Amino acid sequence: MREEASLDAEQEPILSGYYYTSILSQTSLEGALANHLAVKLCNSSLPIGTLFDIFAGVLGENPGAVRAVKADLRAVKERDPACISYVHCFLGFKGFLAIQAHRVAHELWRRQRKALALLIQNRVSEVFGVDIHPGARIGEGVLLDHATGVVIGETAEVGNDVSILHGVTLGGTGKIGGDRHPKIGDGVLIGAGTCVLGNIRVGAGAKIGACSVVLKEVPARTTAVGNPARLIGGKENPTKLDKMPSFTMDHTSHIAEWSDYVI
Repeated sequence: MREEASLDAEQEPILSGYYYTSILSQTSLEGALANHLAVKLCNSSLPIGTLFDIFAGVLGENPGAVRAVKADLRAVKERDPACISYVHCFLGFKGFLAIQAHRVAHELWRRQRKALALLIQNRVSEVFGVDIHPGARIGEGVLLDHATGVVIGETAEVGNDVSILHGVTLGGTGKIGGDRHPKIGDGVLIGAGTCVLGNIRVGAGAKIGACSVVLKEVPARTTAVGNPARLIGGKENPTKLDKMPSFTMDHTSHIAEWSDYVI
């Protein structure tokens, strides 16, 4: 990222100060991230210095969080054709930044510092338009593509190498408390505008079509589409995917097997 930032600063001198403060003057990835998140999320209730100390403290004490940051950076760069560089993602992709802020909030939640964790959640929602409860568990290598309007509930779990598009809700049914949110397996792709509701499991390597409403379990490596969502190929013998959908980012394969509707 240092090389990318130096090149960008040479090409756009008016951004040289921004790149110096955000990247080139920083001595570590976790320090640069703590600084950038503090700048983005500070307000009168959460001064920049206070936020920096919180983020830097949690990231510095948790090697797993730094590993996850690197995995998330790679996920965005490899799966999103709009991402032109790692530094572009690090500084400007709100889905990536929202996840990193959540990782800190989740650790605070785990340490019973719940009031502070919820305040950070609120600021992330206000600034990035992404609402992830600090109790939610999120794996590594996760892509929130565009990210606007993503909502992830308190007891939701998101596995490793998952790709989620904008407008996705991993929510409850509104009828029960306790463990009430979805469990998303590794390698899942969830299309834009989808709602997955209730304490149900989406199996590893499954794909959910855009604007679907998922109310029942989705088996591994299958495709669910529609409102309510149905398995392509049918419940008894669903079509099995031979590639990991979160990596291919293929949103349209097998759709002809679900519907012959054409505009």
